[in-house]
Amino acid sequence: MGFLDRFRKTKTEAEPEFDPLADLVLAKLKVGYLLDYDLKTWKVTDFSRYSFNGGRTAEEWELTAGSDKRYLECSEQGDTWSLSKTIPLGALSSQGPGGGLRQHIQKHGEAPEQLIYKGTTYYLDDSAGGELIPGDGGDRKELIQWEFLDEDEEHFVSIVQWSETELTAVAGHFVEEFQFTDILPGEPT
Repeated sequence: MGFLDRFRKTKTEAEPEFDPLADLVLAKLKVGYLLDYDLKTWKVTDFSRYSFNGGRTAEEWELTAGSDKRYLECSEQGDTWSLSKTIPLGALSSQGPGGGLRQHIQKHGEAPEQLIYKGTTYYLDDSAGGELIPGDGGDRKELIQWEFLDEDEEHFVSIVQWSETELTAVAGHFVEEFQFTDILPGEPT
């Protein structure tokens, strides 16, 4: 065996060949990919995984179109897709005494049973502790998440507590894979 032969990959070690029919699907999105949704072309700008207590997992892709940013999430089984955007915590109001969502969570250690967002009541559906695992190998972050659904179970609001005082919120709706088209590979920025 020659000196250079030691550094060449054999066929079994080679990278798997790219298959445009199998690899250009939502579940295999990578940072840099492009896709169309709702008459806009979106670029995948980040990827993360969530691991929740009880073994539940989810994958999340950050999509950007100009200054617009959305989060595409897939459940562990790959059968439930959702699309959301960050909303100000002040846009949510809790029903009950005290009114302030942040104060309610700090006082009670949990979210209220109901929230109102843009005039619609959302009902607490699920809560779980877990961690965010960045796709780039960054530091994991512990979290507590509360999921609220509207009466028709088509729209949701999610609140994530990152620390005693740091809270974020997203609002979104459930989507179907066929609503996303023209998936193309691209280079990460």
